[in-house]
Amino acid sequence: MGARLLPKENEVPIKSTRRELLVRGSATLGAALAVGGARAAGQQAPAEPFAYCFNTSTIMGQKLDLVEIVEIVGKAGYQALEPWVRELDEYVKKGGNLKDLGQRIRDRGLTVESAIDFFDWVVDDESRRKKALEQARRSMDMVRQIGGKRIAAPPVGATNRPGVDLLKAAARYRALLVLGEQMGVVPQVEVWGFSQTLGRLGEAALVAMESGHPRACILADVYHLYKGDSRLSGLRLLSGSAMHVLHFNDYPGKPPRTAITDGHRVYPGDGVAPLKTIMQDLKQIGYRGVLSLELFNRDLWKQDAAAVARTGLEKMRAVVRAGLA
Repeated sequence: MGARLLPKENEVPIKSTRRELLVRGSATLGAALAVGGARAAGQQAPAEPFAYCFNTSTIMGQKLDLVEIVEIVGKAGYQALEPWVRELDEYVKKGGNLKDLGQRIRDRGLTVESAIDFFDWVVDDESRRKKALEQARRSMDMVRQIGGKRIAAPPVGATNRPGVDLLKAAARYRALLVLGEQMGVVPQVEVWGFSQTLGRLGEAALVAMESGHPRACILADVYHLYKGDSRLSGLRLLSGSAMHVLHFNDYPGKPPRTAITDGHRVYPGDGVAPLKTIMQDLKQIGYRGVLSLELFNRDLWKQDAAAVARTGLEKMRAVVRAGLA
């Protein structure tokens, strides 16, 4: 028997009592007020419809622990954090408690909108996929303990393998989504521009659509859209709910696309990416999700981590304001 699909959000059973309806209404109002409060705390203007998130890769070179990173990100004014599971592992190995870390994150006014991990969910080898699901379960549990909502699902293990059947990939993504349903964490099929599997936005969209699961979603990235030569116009074919997180960055004009690497990423607005067009397309499709600053720039890794975080937020907000003006 196939997994039961989740009910649509805000769907009310026909036999709900008046009391149940009142409870649901109160919960909805409370959620709306919470969102409004979070935006006010982060000084999010109406012209900035997105939440701002910080991917910890941006200051990975400074070798800080997660407690230090949470303090930096909170003080910088972000609304969300995107950690790596290997950082959670290191935190636990040093005696840390994940639930305590989650409380610290909330105390600093942050949410965990996404997390990063690598597991071989899309490969053809069944035994590797089985191990990947075991790893994904463990990683999702760690993310859930800190209050995390989503986890990246990039095409690990198939980056050098052309010709993976995308319909089979869709079925494998569905299996991952079913696991996420059990764990309370949503896996996002991620575009990796350098990969021969899921290297383009259209491929990720096909896998998400054909999974047939109501929680299916795409994790895109400005750099990876360029690296994989995805047509940016494809963003306009998505609905605003098809993505919850967009990795936000920029890239220089040189080296050329075929030679550019993750390490060439720069702050939004410091490169040649068509960010204004991207902002307008996101607005057109009704995207109201998260922009997560994800950089791997070694020059930034040599700088003061707090200054990097503050500068990143300033530059993201400037790009958004200019793009939506």
